[in-house]
Amino acid sequence: MAPIPEFDYRLLYHERIVHSVANSTREDCRELLALAPRIPIQTQVREFSRAEANRALLLLKQGQIQGAGVLRVG
Repeated sequence: MAPIPEFDYRLLYHERIVHSVANSTREDCRELLALAPRIPIQTQVREFSRAEANRALLLLKQGQIQGAGVLRVG
């Protein structure tokens, strides 16, 4: 078995962009957008200030955030 390659962790911890990864195709997205007005899709977003980051993580861990938890940094 090959050893795990070394990684420059500075790249990880100084990352400034978070990318969302989904297992869907462009066609999946087109179909969803065409269907959305008929469903209707309702989103839930709960905002947290930077000072509330630890609380937001705890609530996420406990499954107490419905929809998306968003950290407001600016």
